[in-house]
Amino acid sequence: MAFAQPFPLAAAAQKSQQPAFGPDLAVRLICPECRDPNPNIVEEFGSGDLVCGSCGLVLGDRIVDTRSEWRTFANDEGDDPSRVGAASDPLLEGIEQLDTLISFRDGGTGIARELQRAASRSQSSRSERNLLTAFRDIGSWCDQFSLPKTISDIAKQLYKRSDEEKLLRGKPLEAVIAACIFIACRQAHVPRTFREICNLTHVSKKTLGQCYKALEQAFNLSPGATAQVNANGSNPSTGPENLLVRYCNHLDLPANVQSICGDIIVAARQHGVADGRSPVSIAGGAIYFTCHLLGKPKSSRDISVVAGVSEGTIKLVYRLYYSEREKLVKEEWIKEGRADLDRLPVER
Repeated sequence: MAFAQPFPLAAAAQKSQQPAFGPDLAVRLICPECRDPNPNIVEEFGSGDLVCGSCGLVLGDRIVDTRSEWRTFANDEGDDPSRVGAASDPLLEGIEQLDTLISFRDGGTGIARELQRAASRSQSSRSERNLLTAFRDIGSWCDQFSLPKTISDIAKQLYKRSDEEKLLRGKPLEAVIAACIFIACRQAHVPRTFREICNLTHVSKKTLGQCYKALEQAFNLSPGATAQVNANGSNPSTGPENLLVRYCNHLDLPANVQSICGDIIVAARQHGVADGRSPVSIAGGAIYFTCHLLGKPKSSRDISVVAGVSEGTIKLVYRLYYSEREKLVKEEWIKEGRADLDRLPVER
């Protein structure tokens, strides 16, 4: 006896067909006006529109621009950082500039720390890590000192050259960085004294001076770190006239005090008053002299805190200026009523 239907257990279970969802490749985008089977569709990324190139009908909007964020002028064999990474840094040429960051969250197993150590060893050599560390320290110290990025870049260039030529082998890293920042300030005509750099970097003045002299000789820099010397023999980048701007701003003095104080310093240099004194001492003593001359007195303590010199040094320079006050004070200032020699106190 034959059965028309097989036994239920012997029949293979028929699987239900699940509908598969996917893009229909048979669908083509054409212009409803032209109805051309081979449409000329143009993507205008500038406006974010999808436009028919034949009739100009806008077929879509809000098109996402998938191109690179900047123009690339690299050769065919060069790398094209079209979608990842920041702009290339010429100071880090030859060094991998992409970092891999590993999270600290590992559930307390300690695997993250081991992965970080392995990644740091595999990504760069010891010299490259030291160079990146020095660049970070230079950037942070320049930011603390409110120095512009130009000085930071000059200091990085100086450090990279000294590191490649092994000019300061055996010197502390902080001392080399401090010397590079000091030379960069001189080259950019932004006056900073040895004492200010030492207070910022916590490097002794002796060590900083040794590194500075070594770099000055290695880079063939003239005394004063390439700063031009004027006819009077003073260094314009660290002269007392350039220090007046910051000192007067910290003391909240008006602009006329700064201008008159600068004229007094120039007149004192021409007459040989206080020759041989440091620019910081001359600037502090000149401010003390000018403030009393114009009737806007400031205590020697306030000036010593701003200038970083002792009160005795400020009063010593003041006494030198006071002895030659007739040569330093212009007659027109007295006639205009801005200055009065009787306001100057007699320091013993």
